[in-house]
Amino acid sequence: GLPVIKAIAISEPADVARAAEYEASADWLLFDAKPPKADQALPGGNGLVFDWKLIAGCRWTRPWMLSGGLNIDNLAEGVRISGARAVDVSSGVESEPGRKDTTKVRAFVAAAKRL
Repeated sequence: GLPVIKAIAISEPADVARAAEYEASADWLLFDAKPPKADQALPGGNGLVFDWKLIAGCRWTRPWMLSGGLNIDNLAEGVRISGARAVDVSSGVESEPGRKDTTKVRAFVAAAKRL
């Protein structure tokens, strides 16, 4: 009975095609950068960007959001290229790993609202 957001790690076209597998079960799709294959990689919040052109022009039956390495400097470009109407941010508003910076959070939200 709770909403489900399915994060889909993207690095190549085949990853984008996998989104169709989750449209029947997820309420939202979230497109994120595929983490590196390293032991220290986090499942998210790595600050990595994927090629936004991979999802540009794609259509899904579920709402979706853009994630992966977004910050105040690349937000507008990411939205423009991908066509995203919703975004997710984590490491892009941190002053150090794991520590959110309220000034960066406010600036990011303000920039997102202007888009």
